[in-house]
Amino acid sequence: MDAKARNCLLQHREALEKDIKTSYIMDHMISDGVLTLSEEEKVKNEPTQQHRAAMLIKMILTKDNYSYISFYNALLHEGYKDLAVLLHGGLPVISSSNGKDSVGGITSYVRTVLCEGGVPQRPVVFVTRKKLVNAIQQKLFNLNGEPGWVSVYGMAGCGKTVLAAEAVRDHVLLESCFPGGVHWVSVGKQDKSGLLMKLQNLCTRLDQDESFSRRLPLNIEEAKDRLRILMLRKHPRSLMILDDVWDPWVLKAFDNQCQILLTTRDKSVTDSVMGPKYVVSVESGLGKEKGLEILSLFVNMKKADLPEEAHSIIKECKGSPLVVSLIGALLRDFPKRWEYYLRQLQNKQFKRIRKSSSYDYEALDEAMSISVDMLREDIKSYYTDLSIFQKDVKVPTKVLCVLWDMETEEVEDILQEFVNKSLLFCDRNGKSFCYYLHDLQVDFLTEQNRSQLQDLHKKIITQFQRHHQLHTLSPDQEDCMYWYNFLAYHMANANMHKELCALMFSLDWIKAKTELVGPAHLIHEFVEYRDILDEKEFLSLNGHLLGRQPFPSIVQLGLCEPETSEVYQQAKLQAKQEVDNGVLYLEWINKKNIKNLSRLVVRPHTDAVYHACFSEDGHRIASCGPDKTLQVFKAETGEKLLEIKAHEDEVLCCAFSTDDKFIATCSADKKVKIWNSVTGQLVQSYDEHSEQVNCCHFTHSRHHLLLATGSSDCFLKLWELDQKQCRNTMFGHTNSVNHCRFSPDDKFLASCSDDGTLKLWDVKSANERKSINVKKFFLSSEEPPEDMEVIVKCCSWSSDGSKIMVAAKNKIFLFDINTSGLLAEIQIGLNSTIRYCDFSPHNHLAVVALSQYCVELWNVDSGLKVADCRGHLSWVHCVMFSPDGSSFLTSSDDQTIRLWETEKVCENSAIMLKQEIDVVFQENEVMVLAVDNIRRLQLINGKTGQIDYLTEAQVSCCCLSPNLQYVAFGGHDGAIKILELLNNRIFQSRNGHKNTVRHIQFTADGKTLISSSDDSTIQVWNWQSEEYFFLQAHQETVKDFRLLKNSKLLSWSFDGTVKVWNVTTGRVEKDFVCHQDAVLSCDVSPDATKFSSTSADNTAKIWSFELLSPLHELKGHKGCVRCSAFSVDSTLLATGDDNREIRIWDVSSGALLHLCAPISVEEGPATHGGWVTDLCFSPDSKMLVSAEGYLKWWNVITGESSQTFYTNGTNLMKIHVSPDFKTFVTVDNLGILYILQTLE
Repeated sequence: MDAKARNCLLQHREALEKDIKTSYIMDHMISDGVLTLSEEEKVKNEPTQQHRAAMLIKMILTKDNYSYISFYNALLHEGYKDLAVLLHGGLPVISSSNGKDSVGGITSYVRTVLCEGGVPQRPVVFVTRKKLVNAIQQKLFNLNGEPGWVSVYGMAGCGKTVLAAEAVRDHVLLESCFPGGVHWVSVGKQDKSGLLMKLQNLCTRLDQDESFSRRLPLNIEEAKDRLRILMLRKHPRSLMILDDVWDPWVLKAFDNQCQILLTTRDKSVTDSVMGPKYVVSVESGLGKEKGLEILSLFVNMKKADLPEEAHSIIKECKGSPLVVSLIGALLRDFPKRWEYYLRQLQNKQFKRIRKSSSYDYEALDEAMSISVDMLREDIKSYYTDLSIFQKDVKVPTKVLCVLWDMETEEVEDILQEFVNKSLLFCDRNGKSFCYYLHDLQVDFLTEQNRSQLQDLHKKIITQFQRHHQLHTLSPDQEDCMYWYNFLAYHMANANMHKELCALMFSLDWIKAKTELVGPAHLIHEFVEYRDILDEKEFLSLNGHLLGRQPFPSIVQLGLCEPETSEVYQQAKLQAKQEVDNGVLYLEWINKKNIKNLSRLVVRPHTDAVYHACFSEDGHRIASCGPDKTLQVFKAETGEKLLEIKAHEDEVLCCAFSTDDKFIATCSADKKVKIWNSVTGQLVQSYDEHSEQVNCCHFTHSRHHLLLATGSSDCFLKLWELDQKQCRNTMFGHTNSVNHCRFSPDDKFLASCSDDGTLKLWDVKSANERKSINVKKFFLSSEEPPEDMEVIVKCCSWSSDGSKIMVAAKNKIFLFDINTSGLLAEIQIGLNSTIRYCDFSPHNHLAVVALSQYCVELWNVDSGLKVADCRGHLSWVHCVMFSPDGSSFLTSSDDQTIRLWETEKVCENSAIMLKQEIDVVFQENEVMVLAVDNIRRLQLINGKTGQIDYLTEAQVSCCCLSPNLQYVAFGGHDGAIKILELLNNRIFQSRNGHKNTVRHIQFTADGKTLISSSDDSTIQVWNWQSEEYFFLQAHQETVKDFRLLKNSKLLSWSFDGTVKVWNVTTGRVEKDFVCHQDAVLSCDVSPDATKFSSTSADNTAKIWSFELLSPLHELKGHKGCVRCSAFSVDSTLLATGDDNREIRIWDVSSGALLHLCAPISVEEGPATHGGWVTDLCFSPDSKMLVSAEGYLKWWNVITGESSQTFYTNGTNLMKIHVSPDFKTFVTVDNLGILYILQTLE
């Protein structure tokens, strides 16, 4: 007995034992030959009814499938229908053979019965569809000898006829249920005379000896009576099969107490007849494997040898049995026309996919159009309206209510007629219905109504505008999602370009749509309609921000766009209206000087992205990471294609196969898995590695795919995809294998390891060919070899396979493959290590990921850096060129993947500013003093954008004099220099400090320069008189200082103290022991009576200058408190910590007034908010601005956020604020300068 049947019987054993009386049940089972008389006696000997039932079920459990079916039928016959229902799900598949005299599983008895009954033979090319055949057989068993109807229902060409014939090709079914025989009638579309002829022929077949009448029936009623008598007297317990029934009135002629199996496209055809009715719905398509099997049988090829076009044909027709058979038959005669017939399918040339001898219609389009012709005239136009809907899209009823201006019930009545005639499919989703067309029906309608399509699209837009306003669409509306997904599609196809532009640049639309479905679909639409819209960068570069919670201000993001863009114009218009209502918006006034080198930024994961790779055609990207998923998305738009829960632990690497059919993943769970890259189905899983698997790579050949994997178990393994075990294991490394790559010709496999070596392996033999000791290039005479650890991170082959690039520590090495000789050695940087590298497929460029969050392009031949690519906010784990080298991707700990255009990056490598800047606000001017990454000191006019390059130097800090006449800057060597702006010359210099100068500032009169250093001293230098002295009392580095009135100075240090100095005498006047840990910041109250201190000990304190003990200790922060700021009226103090929390305190009482905290996100903390590093109150103390991972403005009264400005980078160190609180200046960690002004 099948396991499924056995389990079902066991599951419901208790209910059966309680209720059944065994005597009558056993009578049926004995007559069916599945129970013996001795077994019956054994059951009867049990003492109680329940014991007898238990014994019978125990016996059945030891028997076969026929016993289960006999027991099931006995229950039905004896009135235990409720119990039979329990067993229905376990009914086993009926064997198609019962006897020795069988051919192809069919006994001679079956062949005789079917031949006499006119049942069609199997097609020349036949594949089984066991599940459907079994379903039909079970429904026939359910008739249980009583009159009734079994309908096999489905759309044109789904294989109903073949399935009906196959269902009765079964010995047990015929013998037990239909011993009177089977009678097949091909009905088709008939008028009354045609039907009468069919009935006359059937009566003649059933009464061959003319024992009832020698005269044919003269009308349908007489024929119906004759048929009833013949079936009752001469052919009792027989099955009549009516193939291809179209009309209910036709069926009435056969409504004469018979058992009938019928095939139809119209599910409602049996509504007109009486008796039990069962329906088997036939899905419209075969599975891919079944479809390929049919084609392989037609063309006499193995499935594995079928061309790529075979797969495309199955995909294009969704596995329609009719289409597959038609094309297969044509290919049998014309075996070289694969591409031709695929093209006809793609171009909807159905007339060219013509007649198969076994099918009743001349061509595919005729098979479909005849169903449409059968519709009532008053609803045909509604079916035409469906031409505008896309393939695989389920349309809610409400959309069609809008289109047709009807009530829901009216629409559902019309659509049900289409469903009943297999012209439409219905999917019930909760309380509502959704409807969809088969791909072939969409193609047919599109082709039939091509001239009307534009008007039909225009009609749905007009109706939408009548019923909906964009701002009133709500997610709880049934049709809401449809409009958000397809409104732009309908507008574009209606040629309504003006309306499409208005829609796509509507910030309300962008906000609402991205909140509902994310940014990827919008980016896809901007790409799809780029000829009309001519703008997509706003979303492709900001899409990852739109995934944040809380949702960012779309208007504020729009204001950051170029002023010529449509998005900026819309944002400016909307912002001006909202500013009047008190909403805060910022203009980025120097944005025109900023070039964004990324083409697309996507955030596919909820955690870091460890690895990402292009498909071979460059159209898709796969990525993986610690969230244990594999993600696949479109390379152009970031639109998600697949999301797979791939492993039980972090996924460390992924790789596309060369034919793009498969994706391999490997994980910390020690497993390697192969996935279908389109469906996401698991193809293969390997678990032979004993430690985490770090890398995987496929061979480049399409003809013989091999996968290589490298693991922390020190081994490499080669896998053939059709094998369960690995082909080879390669021994040789003595530490973890980090990376592996096949050579372009697949002859060699290169591997990199923590053991400091690069090894080359012969792929054919799996033997080690060469080993290059990379570690030796780092050895020095001072350090013993055994003490040095050199991790070889990764390798990459040149396109011709003659060279290989290797990355270790902070160097790139280029080796000759034939000689193992070192061709080049490039040192990337002193303070960073290389995380990953990749060779461009077509030139000498290499892309390198560094531990400093940045990515660099290098010319390997010249050894020169070509470009810097900054944009990531954390470690970059992976870099990879696209197959054509036109672009490259980078993936990072910041949860994003960035795509860069190679040529654009090379031409526009960005100049980056260091974050130590000084700003002077003077009347209407904003002057910024900064140092760039190529050591140039520059003075920037914030309003005009003019840049004056002053000098080149190693600058650690800098400042402007109050009158803008001089510039001072300190260096890493402790030197301080003063430059006169008028003639751009060094005016004074002094080497006073013994270590890096950290902060520098002119006094208000500009005559004295004060500086602090890592050497724990503060220098007071009257640079005009050249007098100087040092303030020496701190035991550790001076964190910063603040000038006070009356020649006083406040300084704080990592030693936990705050000191007040007299800068005239150089003496400490007050010494405050503030914290046990480092003092990270201080602020002085505007009334000059108090100061605050914050510390790494997670506390802040408020002090009076007159007392050596604190007024208040402010507790509650859970991270380092990095900054503090008094309000202008000295009544409030704000403090900020490493957990992004800002607390606002009452200065007089020390009470906490507000907690300004980031909103928690379900999927984890918000991305890279960063530490709160600076704070500043507005003059009226009603608003507060904070610097952290971005800039944020807070309402002090409510503690709520008023606005967020997302910088391109993160980790903002300081914000400079104008006295009127209208201009804000900062630099992010990408070196981008932001000069922001409030919009008025």
